[in-house]
Amino acid sequence: MPSSNPLNRRPVFLDLRVIRLPVNALVSILHRLSGLFLIVVLPFWVWLLGESLTSEAGYLHARAILHSWGAWLALFSLTALGHHFFAGLRHLAMDVHWGLTRDASRWSAWGVLVLDAVCLPLWWRMVV
Repeated sequence: MPSSNPLNRRPVFLDLRVIRLPVNALVSILHRLSGLFLIVVLPFWVWLLGESLTSEAGYLHARAILHSWGAWLALFSLTALGHHFFAGLRHLAMDVHWGLTRDASRWSAWGVLVLDAVCLPLWWRMVV
């Protein structure tokens, strides 16, 4: 017989659109997604590097790609690389038991997001 105590009842339906993730979880999920994105775009960057090194015409072709739709891909790649780097440093610090308290973890997660926001104009300046 099921218990009538409200503390023992488990939720039947979880609406994932309503659940609010803590900033620590958000940074961790973004770290994984940025790593996945970097792995997906890596073949493009290797191809583009090879294209630019083949000849002068190949260099001009690679430059034309970067000045069209490739600029947006470069901006997203640099943003993902920056986030992955900063979040990776955060995770490494936590691996050696720095910042494991709730407040320190929250502050370091916000620090990663702030560093991302600060670096975004720098990446934009490099690309455009």
